[in-house]
Amino acid sequence: MAVEKTFLGFAGTYTRETSEGIYRFSLNIDTKQLEQVEVAARVDNPTYLTISDDKKYLYSVAQEESMGGVKSFQIHPEKRDLSLINGQLVEGAPPCHLDAHGEILVTGNYHKGDIGVHLLNNVQVEQGNFLKHEGNGPHKRQEKPHVHYTGFTPDGRYVVVADLGTDELVTYRIKGDSLSHVSTLHVTPGSGPRHIAFHPNKSVAYLLTELSSEVIILDYDKETGQFNEKQTIKAIPESFNDTNDASAIHISSDGRFLYTGNRGHNSIAVFSVDDRSGELTLVEITPSGGEWPRDFVLDPTEQFLIASNQHSGNIVLFQRDTATGKLSPANSEIEVPEVVCVKFL
Repeated sequence: MAVEKTFLGFAGTYTRETSEGIYRFSLNIDTKQLEQVEVAARVDNPTYLTISDDKKYLYSVAQEESMGGVKSFQIHPEKRDLSLINGQLVEGAPPCHLDAHGEILVTGNYHKGDIGVHLLNNVQVEQGNFLKHEGNGPHKRQEKPHVHYTGFTPDGRYVVVADLGTDELVTYRIKGDSLSHVSTLHVTPGSGPRHIAFHPNKSVAYLLTELSSEVIILDYDKETGQFNEKQTIKAIPESFNDTNDASAIHISSDGRFLYTGNRGHNSIAVFSVDDRSGELTLVEITPSGGEWPRDFVLDPTEQFLIASNQHSGNIVLFQRDTATGKLSPANSEIEVPEVVCVKFL
């Protein structure tokens, strides 16, 4: 059986300067090179992307003048193309995050502080219902709710929302295109929850805080949808005193290593995961190869990590030691202007 050597990736961007929308590129794991970067779809500010469970469709944040929302594309892997299916936009700023599971697409809007729930009707995105958060926090950036993450729990039973503005992690039950509140975890005031990752085979989750640059390790009860704190660990060196905004968090599929991004310190932090408790130990912090690593991703083989540096406009390839979790530069990068998010097919 032939082993696949080349993987197709997509990159979401801001289009404030020179970017033209969603870009596509290839990773060749034999030559350890990123290559063939091209525009895949012209969309305004497609900052975050997600790919359907069956790998046939790509959903993107989108903006058209004063309207913000989402767009749906069919993926043609042989031609490396995306073809627009439809979009749903409403007045105001676009969302910053989205996730799809089954026939539901959920969005999180930083500026509006709301969650959108869209039905996927024969791959068409239907106009959704929106639920708005309320509250604030002590930090100067917490003057109102700032929903930064909306995603499904691993079993798809719940939607989990990280609100940077209110210092809350909120669990909702979903029915049709409506959400009902299940539970709320209040974390340290001023910490600013941003993104969450679930352990692949333990009832543990990892919440990254943007403002305090920490990972909060949580026990997760999949029956009740509730979270409880068990550990907090810094994602930047204690000696670093400049501003840092923690960005993305991802875990390896074997659950042994966790990675987080640091904008300001411009690095990727590597943590080992305790096999029994799921708690973390810092392994290393390595430079991201550019400025403002907004996101990163493990490739399908997990031999590599690909970091997307927004301010320097480059995607950088790192080889990953699967035994230690450590990263080393693979001496390959491509230019993608204003890059934010990277996803592999």
